[in-house]
Amino acid sequence: MLTNKYNWVIILSMTMMSCSHQEKKVAVEWPEVQPPIAEVKPYTRIIHGDTVIDNYYWLNDYFKKGPDSAKVIAYLEAENAYTKAMMAGTEELQNKLFEEMKGRIKEKDESVPYFHNGYYYYTRTEEGKQYYKICRKKGSLDAKEEVLLDVDQMAEGKPYYAIGGTSISPDNRLMVFGVDEVSRREYVLHVKNLETGEIYKDRIERTTGSAVWAADSKTFFYTSKNPVTLLSEKIKRHTVGTDAKSDVVVYDEKDNTNYIG
Repeated sequence: MLTNKYNWVIILSMTMMSCSHQEKKVAVEWPEVQPPIAEVKPYTRIIHGDTVIDNYYWLNDYFKKGPDSAKVIAYLEAENAYTKAMMAGTEELQNKLFEEMKGRIKEKDESVPYFHNGYYYYTRTEEGKQYYKICRKKGSLDAKEEVLLDVDQMAEGKPYYAIGGTSISPDNRLMVFGVDEVSRREYVLHVKNLETGEIYKDRIERTTGSAVWAADSKTFFYTSKNPVTLLSEKIKRHTVGTDAKSDVVVYDEKDNTNYIG
């Protein structure tokens, strides 16, 4: 699990620091904390003709919102509490390592700009910020900056926030972008008017997060995901200003071993 990987990273860092400074080894006294034990609930799965007993299949209910979803969350919280208790003695070292790593990162940075359809596009980060800004300049890198998305501001107060692909309409007026707020790679598409700053009411759920515009700057195509398997299985067409429920399926992948885009 991730918590175990985290433990090993800290332990490895401690070992490396100890060796580099030739410090005297000190025995570690671990707290007397009992680790949580995941419940065994045998589940039969048939994969490629083979029968497999999966004792921990119930943990999938976290994503599928099944009957055990609350129990999964409780188990994960117990794992986090156990990790925190076991690693409490290393908090000072963790902070020291974090500050050293952060000190080696250029927090205020900018991507290499690329030119497309009359504009230079780039992203930039600011010191002390967690995310970034998506920007463009018209015709020249000396032109006035236009901030298309301030992800730092958009993500405020949210435990998780991710932007999918961004796509600019051929007339440079509109942008479609994807947002994931649950860390499931199941993006909601939105449309922004770059001239007025307005976010349209268009809301397209369960997508891969990116889209491709048609030449009319009013229509775009996107990939829809299955709500249960999360497979990308349908290509749909959306017209700006219409209800996503009326979007037309232009391609439907029947083979669930394939991913499409």
